[in-house]
Amino acid sequence: MTDHTSRTATAERKTSESGVRVRVNLDGTGESTVSTGVGFFDHMLTSLSRHSLIDLEIEATGDVWIDAHHVVEDTAIVLGQALREAFGDKRGIRRFGDALVPLDEALAQCVVDIAGRPYCVHSGEPDAQAYAQIGGGPWPDGTPGTPYVGSMTRHIVETLAFNAGICIHLTLVAGRDPHHIVEAQVKALARALRTALEPDGRIAGVPSTKGAL
Repeated sequence: MTDHTSRTATAERKTSESGVRVRVNLDGTGESTVSTGVGFFDHMLTSLSRHSLIDLEIEATGDVWIDAHHVVEDTAIVLGQALREAFGDKRGIRRFGDALVPLDEALAQCVVDIAGRPYCVHSGEPDAQAYAQIGGGPWPDGTPGTPYVGSMTRHIVETLAFNAGICIHLTLVAGRDPHHIVEAQVKALARALRTALEPDGRIAGVPSTKGAL
């Protein structure tokens, strides 16, 4: 369901592994309500919303007693689908965005093109990042937590790119702490999306010589 005037959309997905519902508002203020059952992933989605100024409502449940993979992957799929719907015909947007974002010792660069042609280049993470387990401590009510595995970051970015129809080049320039490595990349992606999706008053139509994106 899409409202092209206000650039909002809702998408849902239900499988035997998870159930996900996502609502996005591209013209928001960075407000979010996020619940996936994976605490660190919730933290990253909240950060994505805050720094992109895209309002997010995300409710996901799934077999986190196995691991975080299914819920994280399916949430990225549905988020990408909702973003693609909310983009509408892309009239008047800047289309391209780039950002260079630090977080203490970590530094990440992201460049995006809201082109309708999905592509992802993700590089720079140290090999050990794929095996890092971040978070996973018990929730405030005592419920056991599920850790976020560092290898999921590339998977999330690829999944977003292909389901949203955008080109993403995301590079970790520097970083040592696994938490900082992920968060710097998420914030860089958020800031790049914020720029790319901003209306440009000098662009009357679709920002492409083809007349369509």
